[in-house]
Amino acid sequence: MGVDIGGILERKSIEFEDLRNKRIAIDAFNTLYQFLSIIRQRDGTPLVDTKGRTTSHLAGIFYRNARLLECGVKPIYVFDGKSPEFKEKTKEKRSEAKQEARKKLETARERGIKDLKIFAQATATLDEEKIESSKKLLSYMGIPVIQAPSEGEAQAAYMAKEGFAYATGSQDYDALIFGSPILVRNLTISGKRKLPRRGVYISITPELIDLKKTLENLGLDRKKLIWIALLCGTDFNEGVKGVGPKTGLKIVKDAENLEEVYKKAGEKVGEVAVQQYNENTKTLEEIEKFFLEPPAKEISDKDVEAGEIQKDKIIEFLCGEHDFSLDRIEKGIDRILKKDGGSGSGQSKLGGWF
Repeated sequence: MGVDIGGILERKSIEFEDLRNKRIAIDAFNTLYQFLSIIRQRDGTPLVDTKGRTTSHLAGIFYRNARLLECGVKPIYVFDGKSPEFKEKTKEKRSEAKQEARKKLETARERGIKDLKIFAQATATLDEEKIESSKKLLSYMGIPVIQAPSEGEAQAAYMAKEGFAYATGSQDYDALIFGSPILVRNLTISGKRKLPRRGVYISITPELIDLKKTLENLGLDRKKLIWIALLCGTDFNEGVKGVGPKTGLKIVKDAENLEEVYKKAGEKVGEVAVQQYNENTKTLEEIEKFFLEPPAKEISDKDVEAGEIQKDKIIEFLCGEHDFSLDRIEKGIDRILKKDGGSGSGQSKLGGWF
């Protein structure tokens, strides 16, 4: 879900060509949930193999990353580690929301609605089996995998700040709150998309948000951007009702500390904001510090180097184990190898990409 501060951010539409030869630290969980939500059949069910195992995430990983590699983009996938304690309430709420979504899906199915994708998207779940199968396929594709100690976007932001990556790739804006110099959105969902319940297709292209330019234009430092996020609500705290990013921007402009932020919010939307701060002071301060000094694992250049693209293992894994089309998978692999100057068979270094 992430923090919704998009309304005050300056973004720039870009082409894949603009990212050629650039490493992008991709928030793995965010991306996998996209694949599991979007890649579904009309009846709302995910793609599955003959053993009933979900394969939507594997389809997304292979075809989307094949396209990125073909365009010269250098993906690195960063996986979440242990969540901070103050995220537990959010996880509980998400679990409840998924249960409610399943009930709505069953109701729609009983009513005979044929196109159930819109109802099914909110029921997507990510378990250990899906995570491990994703890491396996990425390794076969020669794409580096980084295991974060905590939040994946925090690790990705660290990698971008330290020069191991050009940008963080995610749909959420949290990476900016964690200090990523650049955020690239729509990296793995670009293309034509049909609007829900309408016969209208829109074109989705990558967009870039530069943190330094954004802060300069808003007249803020990163701490005040964090204050806006806290007012709007993050994965770690409930926001103040009635305060969106534009109102939050006005509130934090002249504030000196977090207590004053909530006091000013109280003047805008009522004393409930002050009460909210008084009841959660310690937690809010911990979250502020978590964003300012996010936990991240130190890495080296070796950790972000590409491995080999292992054509035989990809085919064995996707086609042999999970019933993907051999013809389509071979064509996808050969496009990458051809672009890289490889022979299209056996194993080849993706050094040209990374």
